[in-house]
Amino acid sequence: MSYLPHTDADIKAMLEAIGLERIEDLFHDVPENVRFPELDLPEGISQMETAWKLEEMSNANLPGSHTAIFLGAGAYNHYIPSVVHHVISRGEFLTAYTPYQPEVSQGTLQAMFEYQSMICALTGMEVSNASHYDGATSLAEAVIMALNVARGKRKKIVLCSGIHPEYRQVVRTYTQGMGLTIEGDEGSEADPEKLAGLIDGDTAMVAVGYPNFFGQIDQIEKVIEATHEHGALACVVADPIALGLFKPPGWMGADIVVGDGQPLGLPLSFGGPYLGFFATREKYVRKMAGRLVGETVDVNGEKGYVLTLATREQHIRRARATSNICTNQGLMALAAAVYMSVMGKHGLRKVAELCYHKAHYAADQIDALSAYSVDRSKPFFKEFVVQCPAPIAEINDYLLDAYGIIGGYDLGRDYPDRENQMLIAVTEMNPREEIDDLVKGLAEVAE
Repeated sequence: MSYLPHTDADIKAMLEAIGLERIEDLFHDVPENVRFPELDLPEGISQMETAWKLEEMSNANLPGSHTAIFLGAGAYNHYIPSVVHHVISRGEFLTAYTPYQPEVSQGTLQAMFEYQSMICALTGMEVSNASHYDGATSLAEAVIMALNVARGKRKKIVLCSGIHPEYRQVVRTYTQGMGLTIEGDEGSEADPEKLAGLIDGDTAMVAVGYPNFFGQIDQIEKVIEATHEHGALACVVADPIALGLFKPPGWMGADIVVGDGQPLGLPLSFGGPYLGFFATREKYVRKMAGRLVGETVDVNGEKGYVLTLATREQHIRRARATSNICTNQGLMALAAAVYMSVMGKHGLRKVAELCYHKAHYAADQIDALSAYSVDRSKPFFKEFVVQCPAPIAEINDYLLDAYGIIGGYDLGRDYPDRENQMLIAVTEMNPREEIDDLVKGLAEVAE
């Protein structure tokens, strides 16, 4: 049976019921010039022809699996075990949005709980949420949390210039109109020790990169100590793969550890969706944005999972919410949890070691070229800066045309004084042959 009106009389009766005369009156708020546009659409085609057309368009792409990639700068080409895709593709996970009914969402909640537990182990922190959109929003939420901890008495944030430029831009966007002073994020030299001179009694939070945006490992302990001496919170923006090898920020006294979880089993995917991890000290848990899944027992003594904290406006009064983040990348958190569980601490360490040694092999070979020089002023992990003899765009065009290689990141885009400097990322996915081709291509450019 159809409930739609079929006659002019039916339509007229419905319009009269709502006080209108014509159907056009329903669109009164839409400007007339765009109210009923005439679309110049091509003739329809069959499903088979549509598939041909889409395949033709897709062939214009250059899949990451078909080329050598040395581009990092926040998104990295790491190996993803096949089990990650198989688990997150299961219908009960793939179609789940968010556990509004926790008592019937035990599988989703357990996955989030395990994710939180592994992020805490990786970062050396006490609690983790599950989770944020990406590394940039995690850092911005860390700023908001620090302001909430300070209860509005502190209005200064210090950001090291060695933090991803886009992360710093997102922080400024998040906090515009809040009367904050953001210092320390100018210039192109990541020098955390100089940040100590910017910290004062009005500072709510200090953030440093680990490794920094240039792939370097800074001595951040002194910055954390200086931050605590002034009563501020210390935030570390970390690469999760690096934490498989290096000392966790929590062991160095960090109050907040954030970053992008993309290296933990998420493909490049043309920029997303990604995952922002966020871990902190237990004493700040009620100021933390997002949601926290906890483990408990039911009335029968059986293990169960619950939303322990959900300090967002969808769950509590808007005035009491710590953030207006509406949801999280639940499926991405599941992918990260599966990745960390199948890799284990030994697997993560192995990946980190491969990245470290391959990056240093590449740096040695490039540094041996007379026209290039590698920045070795600090230890580095899987990324390093190269001074080049020509514009980076020209070098990358040659590498792609001659060798099918996606080259490094042009640092001059974000740092004007770093013209002709390339940020090269090397992961476990780059065999020696690819690195040698990269070096050969760079040498040919110089010639």
